[in-house]
Amino acid sequence: MALRDPTAPPNPVIDDGTGRRHHSPMRIAAILVAAGSGTRFGPETPKQFLTVAGKPVIRHAADALAAHVSLLQPVGDAGAIGAALTGLPCCLPVVPGGLTRQDSVRAGLEALAPHRPDVVLVHDAARPVIPADTIPALLAALNTEPGAIPAVPVADTLKRAIHGTIAETVPRTGLFRAQTPQAFRFAALLAAHRSGLTGATDDASLLEAAGQTVALVPGSDDNIKLTYPEDLIRLERIMAVPLIPRVGTGFDVHVLQAGRPLLLCGVRVPHDKGLAGHSDADVGIHALCDAIYGALAEGDIGRHFPPSEAAWKDADSARFLIHAAGRIAARGGRLVNADVTLICEQPKIAPHAAAMIERLAELLGAGPACISVKATTTERLGFTGRGEGIAAQAVVSILVPDNVPPSPRD
Repeated sequence: MALRDPTAPPNPVIDDGTGRRHHSPMRIAAILVAAGSGTRFGPETPKQFLTVAGKPVIRHAADALAAHVSLLQPVGDAGAIGAALTGLPCCLPVVPGGLTRQDSVRAGLEALAPHRPDVVLVHDAARPVIPADTIPALLAALNTEPGAIPAVPVADTLKRAIHGTIAETVPRTGLFRAQTPQAFRFAALLAAHRSGLTGATDDASLLEAAGQTVALVPGSDDNIKLTYPEDLIRLERIMAVPLIPRVGTGFDVHVLQAGRPLLLCGVRVPHDKGLAGHSDADVGIHALCDAIYGALAEGDIGRHFPPSEAAWKDADSARFLIHAAGRIAARGGRLVNADVTLICEQPKIAPHAAAMIERLAELLGAGPACISVKATTTERLGFTGRGEGIAAQAVVSILVPDNVPPSPRD
């Protein structure tokens, strides 16, 4: 059977049971089947509750369905599913699964029956990736057929084996790999499940056994079912958000003043003068913060911690760097490396550089190998050469997702 065009209209014409066909708004429901134990995957956490790309597999599947349905009926373990789907507004109370997949789907259908949906999607919770055009194509196919499934043509040569040797080559012409979600007119699927037919491995086969036609729409190789441990690696690759490199620079200067402690890169350095400023005036941390905010296109340290606010009077600059590191995390990014250069004649920085690296790494939540602290002089030229102040410059490289916009000051 030829695959249907996924660009066809997404709102199917529904037969209301009297022979009349109409375009009125549909009530679309989905059954999320999560009752399987996943024995082929392994004895640990059931595969549908494993975390991929920051969320349980089942939550990815539920979120994809929720964009198209008004009712979502999970089937399986109420405690585990409830925890994974917390906050999903269209989610109905979980119903227990049955001994077989067919039993579980029927339990979901019976739970949905009082809500009288027009269309039901049946989806495996272990399939977290539903391509954007799959569900619209399925709904369009219901214009003319009582059921539709996404399917991918079989590309490999098929062999039938007996006792470990090839018995014959099976022609692959017209063969497809069935996927979910599968879409049905609700009344048709409920009737098929109530008919007493048994042994169905998917819902389309029930309609086939009842003599009804099921359309095929294009599936996707990305819509894989998490079945074996190696599938997890493939899913993580498919679902990974591309990261793009961002580079930021920072520069800061503070005057040296008697009677103040000297803090550089989070370390107290013995010296006869300290740096003057509204906060503790840690010039190294300030330059580093500006580099991070710059890489994120989120302004500078003054935007987040205005010197006009009394709250930051004599504040420990470690707080500023922790905040900057938090902004990287909030954007879903990670620090690649940071390089700080302190510019002064005195004090000597080399004896303290290792401690500074350790402290910056601690505040940033990074490994010390990612951090560099070094010093230079201006050959006694300018204000740093005359010992009037200390300057610092910093460069950072970070990776952030390309799809997360900068946030306003928080």
